Order: sequence, then C-alpha cells, then structure tokens
Amino acid sequence: MENNKPREHDITEVVAQPAGNPAENGAVMVINHGEVHPPFSVLWSTVLYCAEFVCASVLSSMYRKSDDVVWMGLTITFMLVPSVLTQLTLTFVHRDLGRDRPLVLFMHLLQMGPIIRCIEALIVYCQAGKKEEPYVTISRKIKLKHGRGLGPAFECEIGHSERKLAVHRNAFKRTAVIQAFLGSTPQLTLQLYATIQEKYVLPTRLALMIISLISIIYGALVCSVLAIQIKYDDYKVRMKPAAYLCMILWRGLEIATRITTLVLFSTTLTVWVVLVGLINLFIFFFQPWVEFWARKTSLPENIEKNFSKLGTTVVLCMVTFLYACINIFCWSAVQLDLADHDLVEKQPRWRSLAVYYTLRFTENVTLMILWYYFKSDFYEYICTPLLVVQLIVCYGLAVIFMLIFHQFCHPCRRLFHYNVEDCLRCYCCWKKKQSEPPENSADGPQEPPDLTNHLTDRETDIVDDIMEAA
Repeated sequence: MENNKPREHDITEVVAQPAGNPAENGAVMVINHGEVHPPFSVLWSTVLYCAEFVCASVLSSMYRKSDDVVWMGLTITFMLVPSVLTQLTLTFVHRDLGRDRPLVLFMHLLQMGPIIRCIEALIVYCQAGKKEEPYVTISRKIKLKHGRGLGPAFECEIGHSERKLAVHRNAFKRTAVIQAFLGSTPQLTLQLYATIQEKYVLPTRLALMIISLISIIYGALVCSVLAIQIKYDDYKVRMKPAAYLCMILWRGLEIATRITTLVLFSTTLTVWVVLVGLINLFIFFFQPWVEFWARKTSLPENIEKNFSKLGTTVVLCMVTFLYACINIFCWSAVQLDLADHDLVEKQPRWRSLAVYYTLRFTENVTLMILWYYFKSDFYEYICTPLLVVQLIVCYGLAVIFMLIFHQFCHPCRRLFHYNVEDCLRCYCCWKKKQSEPPENSADGPQEPPDLTNHLTDRETDIVDDIMEAA
C-alpha cells in the first residue's frame, strides 16, 4: 500500500516507470501529480451568479417602486428559476440528499449554494499537498506535441484533493450552462426589450444586461470546451490563448446579434416572435428524439444507478430542453445521441454545422427585413438600414471567426479527416470541373474528389498548446 502514496517531497511532476511491461497495459509511464490547479472556473462562476442575482434583485425593487408589475414579475422569474435549477444541480452532483449536511442544504434553500460550494473548493485547494494521500484513480491520456504522439498513452495518478476539485469544476460547468441559457439569456432579452419600450436606460438595468451577456458568452465557451473534451477524451487537450480569444469573438457576436434581432422583431411583431421561438424550441427539442426513434435503439443505462426508466426519460427530457434552449440563441457545439451513455455524438458532423448556420443566417435576415418594413415611428430618428446591415455583417463576422477557430485555433484540428480549407478547396475544384465543357471531360461527369484521400498522414497531428482547457 505504500507504493500507492506519493512521497512528501513529491510536489512537482515525477516520472516513474510502471511495475510491469509497458506493452501489457498500453502505457509507458505513470506520473504522480502533487500540484493542484486553483479552481478559477468555480470562483468565476460564483462571481457571475452572485453579481447577476444582486443586480436582478435591485432592479426588481426599482420596478416595484415605479409600479412596473410586469417587468418586476418577469425579472424575478428569470432570476429565481435558473437559481433553483442551479441549487438542484449542485445538490444532485454532490449527492447531498444522502449525506448528513444540514448547513449545506440550508444554504441551498437560501439560494446561496454556489457560495458554500466555492468556499469548499477553496478549502480543498488550500489543504491540498499538506499531507500524504493515496490516489483514488488513474487517468490515461495520449500526450501530443507538434502533431506527433509522444509514444503510447501515459497514466496520471489522481489524488483525493484533485478528485474533489474535479467534481466541483464539473458541477459548476453544468450550472454555468444552466444559468447562461435558462436565466441570463431570457433576462438579457427582457431588459433590452424593456429599454426599447421605455425609451431610456437605467444604470442598474444596463449593468444587469452587461453581466447577463458575459454570463451567456461564458456558458457558450463552456459548451464549446466541453464538446472538445468529450469528443477527444483519449487525448490531453490543451487550449491556446488565441483559441479562447477567437471563441469569445465568435460567441459574443453570434449571441449579441441573435438577441438584438429577436428583440427588434418583437417590438414590432410581438405575437409572431412567440411563434418563432416556439418553432425553434420544438424543432431542436424533438430532433434528438426523432433520430433516437429512427435508429430504433434503447435508452442508455447507468446514467444514474438509482434511476428507473421513467427517471432516465425525465433526465433526458431536461437535457434535451436545455439543448434546445442553447440552439435557439447559438450553436450548441454538440449533437445529442440519446442512445449513448455520454449523450453526445463524438464524431464531428460538419454538415449539421453548415446547415445550422445557413438556416440561422437566413432566419436572422428574414426577421430583420420584416422588422424594417413593419417598424414603428420610434425608429424614425435611427438609421434603420445601417442598423440592419450592421447586424447582418456582425453575424457574418461571427461565422468567419467560427471558421478561423476550426481552421487555425482548434486544439485537435490536425485530427480532423478534413478541415475548412479542404472543404473550400475541394468545393472550388468541383465547381471548376462542373463548369468545363463536356468535350474536355474525360469520361462523362466527374464526381467530387475524396476529401480524406490525401489526409491520412494528418490524423495524428496536433498543435503545440500551452494552456489547460478551462
């Protein structure tokens, strides 16, 4: 049992040879990790949660004093509903219902669960490395550098402190997505709509809108990073600062343009925007279920040991609802596979990505044109054609940054069978051959070239990354 414990001076990374033959377990080394990374993501999620909750409470109080009952009721609703879901998620992940922790449960009842969880994570981090602790599991990854695999997979010992912090990080990633798309997104839409209708900007309302937008962008970034980590689970995925910057520009422009388009359209055709939202919700909610029924597969097992088939179905419906809410405002970065245990389809589907952005761009342009022709007299003092062009250009820029990310900044782009450049090149070549006269063609019409024929040597390449994925 002594071999399972790191030594007291094992603070930095130490490489040790495994006891058996490396070929037997497919790994060449075992690494003891004594260094634990600070829980920055937990702290940042807690700050966003508290800031948005406080701003929404102050704004609701201002609405009550000014007798704006409708704005007050909707603001409180979009504040409390995601807050309650956040408490339930944290309680479920940490399995507190089966443990004797009255103080923690009481803090969750007061909607202060993220605060106590953040304090717990900070305490675990401060106490890590001060005493010996055996590792609880071993993580096996393939380390890649300069596009070349550094031998077989390597194994990392995961200690108790690191395992506890990983649980906290995973829980707060889930709550960040829930807070962003079930709370911050409708909150930002509501406050922007109220600002246009009342024709003035309150400082508190502006602060809440800015915090909500930051929360949404952060939730979208979490979705993108989680999608990469799930699809390439066998690899040690690292993200460069340029990748984060590109994703922030991509997600920020995409979400801001989408919300602004919906709000402007709703100020003119209020009833029709409800129909647009419901159609989007139903399409994205039932799409995974239709694919599930078409494949004639069964529900995944062991999502939770204590769940029956009914409980599993309820959980899948909640996941599908969250997936639909994300796709209404931005690309979710994943495709659901309800028959898989991870609930995510791990093979990238470029066709789905292209179809989504094509249809979304068409929908945004259509909504903006309808708003332009049916706008009220309030917009007489605004250059509406310029506003329409700006929104269209901003969404186009979001798509461009998305393409740049996948072509140049994606940490696993060298593992793709084909990338954006390959698709564009092959499409241009195919169009050129189609435009040639029939007599210049060899033996009849040419088929599009095989995109993967010349890329087999790139399947093990990856860039040299320098930052851990958040």
